[in-house]
Amino acid sequence: MTTNTTTATRIDGKAIAADIRARVGRQVHTLVSDHGVTPGLAVVLVGEDSASQVYVRNKRKQTLEAGMQSFEHNLDIDTPQAELLELIDRLNRDPAVNGILVQLPLPEQISDAAVIAAIDPDKDVDGFHEVNTGRLWSGGNPPVPCTPLGCSLLLKHTLDGDLAGRHAVIVGRSNIVGKPLANLLLRENCTVTIAHSKTRDLPAVCRQADILVAAVGRPKFVRGDWIKPGAAVIDVGINRVDDGSEGKRKLVGDVAFDEAAAVAGAITPVPGGVGPMTIACLLHNTVHATCAQKGLTVPSGEG
Repeated sequence: MTTNTTTATRIDGKAIAADIRARVGRQVHTLVSDHGVTPGLAVVLVGEDSASQVYVRNKRKQTLEAGMQSFEHNLDIDTPQAELLELIDRLNRDPAVNGILVQLPLPEQISDAAVIAAIDPDKDVDGFHEVNTGRLWSGGNPPVPCTPLGCSLLLKHTLDGDLAGRHAVIVGRSNIVGKPLANLLLRENCTVTIAHSKTRDLPAVCRQADILVAAVGRPKFVRGDWIKPGAAVIDVGINRVDDGSEGKRKLVGDVAFDEAAAVAGAITPVPGGVGPMTIACLLHNTVHATCAQKGLTVPSGEG
């Protein structure tokens, strides 16, 4: 972590993600050298969304750097749902593929729910399948959606693993971030409140938080006077807004950063906070899925 010019410690997601990727690389090396097993990750992209293309390229690059196999499938935007489901069925049966990720959102002719349900839960490295959702809430250890997993790891790193007894307020109740993160923090013995747009006196609820997570998709929604002094603030938001220059846009989070950083104890920047953790956690999930499928103990990855 590095300290910025304001009060709060800036949580360096890039550095923490780099450490995770390095550990994954060592785990993969052990799997290859000791067991002859090379984890394989398949990524499916439907259409030509530029942001998704960049994201998929980064996934491929980091997958290969970790020593894994990368299988990419780029489909036309007008691909029928049946064709995508056939591809998923082939990937489910392919022993070289240990993890499957279909980039969301999908075109309107394809049901996200149908696609998620078609993925083998044991290869669902996004952690979205309802079987894995059930496993998570019933105390199992399935793949966990990558963004909430990244948030929890950032908090453990920032708070030296001491999350027990802290009051965590999560602003946002999505199946992708809010709900699974609530479960992860409950497992760490936090007291968890899930807040949302209908929460009465939301600023007052946020001011109770030792840990505040913003995941609402609204730029600078959480203001500085919503922050409890010394709180750890995790900003999941990625919003593109005008930067004041003609035709130019910039990324901002769901938290008014400068205001919050003057009050918080630690805070993630946007970009450079939660974002880098997502792919790192995807690689982490792929290693764990591979070991579960092969009946192997996950290597420690310690250097």
